[in-house]
Amino acid sequence: MVDPWVWPVALGILGAVIGSFLATLVIRWPQDRSVLKGRSHCDGCDVVLAPRDLIPLFSAALARGRCRHCAAPIDPLHWQIEFAALGIGVVAGLVVPGPAALAGSVFGWLLLTLAALDVTEFWLPDRLTLTLALAGLVAGAVGVEPALADRLNGGVGGFGALWLIGFAYKRLRGREGLGGGDPKLLGAIGLWLGWRMLPAVLLLAALTGLALVLVGMVRGRAAKLDDRVPFGALLAIAAYPAWLFLLGSAG
Repeated sequence: MVDPWVWPVALGILGAVIGSFLATLVIRWPQDRSVLKGRSHCDGCDVVLAPRDLIPLFSAALARGRCRHCAAPIDPLHWQIEFAALGIGVVAGLVVPGPAALAGSVFGWLLLTLAALDVTEFWLPDRLTLTLALAGLVAGAVGVEPALADRLNGGVGGFGALWLIGFAYKRLRGREGLGGGDPKLLGAIGLWLGWRMLPAVLLLAALTGLALVLVGMVRGRAAKLDDRVPFGALLAIAAYPAWLFLLGSAG
């Protein structure tokens, strides 16, 4: 029998390693730069990085956040995403030790990537959203809760509900109120959570967005009607706690 502590430790280490790749993806993909081809190199001086420079979190900390060769600052997104991916793996392993924790980690890592791209670029790539959706179907097919039928209902309901909200807003206000990727993302989330959790996800995302607006107002930044909010990122942030709740309930 595997000791329960093995899962959070293993998934945390795996998360840090995967987070290093995800951070590179988030930084380079919007710039149309290659992520998979060639060895890792410094974005400042283009020097090829040695293995000692590629240890997640530790390398950047030892180098004090700068390249050893040119002293250019390392984009903080690297350590932020690595740390978040590590935390996702640890929390999933603590909530439900076992193979289901791996599924929950994959869900969290994909949501993290989508949220980071939405925050930095207001972009939810269809390919990444499709990957999230397909992974949800695979998880259901191998028996991870919720059942596959609930997931399918959640996928259809999630996409349909948010698409209708966006359509109604555009008809009433004469302009887009939601990005085209938001309904697709909620549909993909529904393929992981099932339909029952979607109202809670929408409510939590909306409350988080409202809290951010209020914080901006308190700090003296007046909110404008045309201010853009990365609602996809808010959906992602709300969806992972909902999945952890499902993991805990199923376990």
